[in-house]
Amino acid sequence: MRIYAKKLIISLALPLLVGFTAALLIRDGIAAYADLPQPPLSPPPALFPVVWTLLYLLMGVASYLVWTQSEPSRQALAIYLVQLAFNFVWPLLFFNAQAYGAAFYWLIAFWTLALTATILFFRTSRAAGVLMLPYMLWLTFAAVLNYQVVRLQ
Repeated sequence: MRIYAKKLIISLALPLLVGFTAALLIRDGIAAYADLPQPPLSPPPALFPVVWTLLYLLMGVASYLVWTQSEPSRQALAIYLVQLAFNFVWPLLFFNAQAYGAAFYWLIAFWTLALTATILFFRTSRAAGVLMLPYMLWLTFAAVLNYQVVRLQ
């Protein structure tokens, strides 16, 4: 398999840039969240940046695999980019705006887009689809946590 360095760098950099930028923007909001009653399943705060970085790398490799297919799925890549935009907005709603209910509904739409991208990735490259599965599991867990935060308010 030939490695297309420029495409690989772009594929990895894009989700990492989305995550890094969002993380910079929500620093103050995270402190406010820490003061809230925490849902029973809440992992330690130090786990979040590690998990998200790993997930962004997996997503980047998955998008690279789709992008470099002999017939890449433009639809899959378009949905992937839209869900990345939703990914960027969710922490702003949740942490900065503290709009936990709105963030939950946004996350449901975000989850649906990510699932659609995952299915389309599977259709283009089985490996790409498999690489998206941890992301889907984490988003499902995030939705459960978000819902629990709404209930605790």
